[in-house]
Amino acid sequence: MDKQQILYQEDLKRICETVDIASLQGKRFLITGATGLIGMCLIDALMKANTEGADITIYALGRNREKAASRLGEYYDDAHFHFVEHDARESLSDLPAVDVIIPLASNTHPLAYSQFPIETIEINVKGAEHALEKALADGATVLYPSTVEVYGNARGEDIFTENYTGQLNLRNARACYPESKRLSEALCQSYIAERGVKVKLVRLSRVFGPTMLMSDSKASSQFIVKALKGEDIVLKSKGEQLFSYTYVADAVSAMLHVLIHGENGVPYNIANKSCDVQLKDFARLCAEWAGKEVVFDLPSETEQKGFSIAMRAILDNERLCAIGWQPNYDMKSAISRTLEVLKTEN
Repeated sequence: MDKQQILYQEDLKRICETVDIASLQGKRFLITGATGLIGMCLIDALMKANTEGADITIYALGRNREKAASRLGEYYDDAHFHFVEHDARESLSDLPAVDVIIPLASNTHPLAYSQFPIETIEINVKGAEHALEKALADGATVLYPSTVEVYGNARGEDIFTENYTGQLNLRNARACYPESKRLSEALCQSYIAERGVKVKLVRLSRVFGPTMLMSDSKASSQFIVKALKGEDIVLKSKGEQLFSYTYVADAVSAMLHVLIHGENGVPYNIANKSCDVQLKDFARLCAEWAGKEVVFDLPSETEQKGFSIAMRAILDNERLCAIGWQPNYDMKSAISRTLEVLKTEN
């Protein structure tokens, strides 16, 4: 096993050690968006747990069978794994009964927001509705992955607690993502109140890691791509935005921790204080790894439409830490691990 694979296997091992895997023994998971950044790491971690006897069954859903085969094909002959070609906007009622449903399918990067705002809304809202209906039918739990973007823009130097409400702007196409996530959260609360569905809620900060797609247009993802190519890191702004980031292995362990220990209907911010950095510092760490420079370049009109106008989005994670979760990675090590794992694949 080469160094890069060893690093990623260490990440998966830490997830399994951080989470009370015994609580998931024999559970059946339905995961949409299986080939995405978080979905892939989550599935890898659960399959890793199976090597320790967890006996977890996974129904992994995605729109593209060929894409799934390239990212998850190693599991196709495993009796615990089942890939289902499926559009997140369609019903889940025909699928086998499960215990946990995690609707991760979403357009989560700026170009998708600007080019496909209607589709973005439909995937988020209909995906949530179908997950909740499936949970109602099966007596399952939904682990709903929401986002830092539901808080809107910070009012000054505020930090986002789970009760925070910031400044919202509906007068642009980019509102398709945060507003559909807010509606999906409201739908979760409605199914809890009216139909007794069990829902665990997490609000993710900006997540990155070695399971990212090279087509991801988020600024942080493009920094990583540039570093892998040995090119200067391009910043489309002054880079003064201050955001919370989370390494994907920490995000997955936090999600599973909330699934097991979180309170029904209570949202938990997923963030890591050691990964609260300005965008230019994220760029600098990528540039240092590649031995390159950070350069500044104005965005195109299409790119600009998808960009967040937020200058500050820091998540308070005290509620998550209060139920016993702690991160494993600081920012420098997380970026380094991401680049080291990906460098032999590109």
